[in-house]
Amino acid sequence: MSSASLTHGETNLADFPPVQQSRTGFWFIGLIAATAWCAAALVIGGLPDIDDFERTGLLAKIAAGIAGTLFFFAVGEQITGFTTPAKLRNAGPWLLLTGLALTAWELTTAKYTLLPRPFFASPQALLEVFTDDYPRLGDSVWNSVRLLAGGYVIGAAVGFSLGVAIGWSRAIGYWAHPVLRLIGPLPATAWLPVAFFAFPSSHNASTFLIALATGFPVTVLTWSGVAGVNKAFYDVARTMGASQRFLVLKVAIPAAMPSVFVGLFMGLGASFSVLVVAEMMGVKSGLGWYLQWAQGWAAYANMYAALLVMALMCTGLITLLFRLRDRLLAWQKGLVQW
Repeated sequence: MSSASLTHGETNLADFPPVQQSRTGFWFIGLIAATAWCAAALVIGGLPDIDDFERTGLLAKIAAGIAGTLFFFAVGEQITGFTTPAKLRNAGPWLLLTGLALTAWELTTAKYTLLPRPFFASPQALLEVFTDDYPRLGDSVWNSVRLLAGGYVIGAAVGFSLGVAIGWSRAIGYWAHPVLRLIGPLPATAWLPVAFFAFPSSHNASTFLIALATGFPVTVLTWSGVAGVNKAFYDVARTMGASQRFLVLKVAIPAAMPSVFVGLFMGLGASFSVLVVAEMMGVKSGLGWYLQWAQGWAAYANMYAALLVMALMCTGLITLLFRLRDRLLAWQKGLVQW
């Protein structure tokens, strides 16, 4: 398309910034989101509860504080012209949706009981878990992190080493392929009876199951990455006198790292699913144990709080893994799309 077709008179359409980069992009959605959170605060604090919830006032203050913050950024950007942080700008529609969802949640549980109790807890009940039961919940989070970290690191290390060996050596691949095809497709939880029989403690058995769930995707993706390295890279390195060790450490592994990180992401998701099941089978503390305890006492607010913590923990670990990937693969920026 010629430049003449993009212009009208002396105004060039290319001079206009994209909509998402416009400075007026946040104040409108910010005001609407602030209104939604203000309405949530009024509903929470103004309408009577169906039960004696102890954290209604605190929840109303939190909603009002979020509303005030959004209003400050929205109006301040429009009046003073300062730039709203990019993360807050991008989260504008979600903040609006969250405020509306909180209002609907409050009305259907704490105010009018449109959803059956106790299966659907109110926002106040969920907040009360974090303010009153934080010692037990925090201890469960700490023990889950320890268990997950041990199993994930072991599984990732073994899977990476085995994947490199299979991708590089035909002899190792010959013996490892049938074993991987036999054991790999089986879910790690299917090995629960064997694990608890073979290991002296439930903690060791749970660590083994998490490592097994992590190791298979890391092995397969690492093997695929090493096997898929361009042969020309090896030829160039050999002409410069590279040894076998150099070819593996400086050519094969760096070129396979994007595939390795895909396996690490997949292994993290698999390890979380195994973590919950493993912690329900004998450990004395952990998020899986906490979920089972909450279900046994019909404490559904505690159960939802544990699920929320698990979601935040998984999101945080994935974020850390993304940052590690960006740092290690900075040399591939612009070449690899994620």
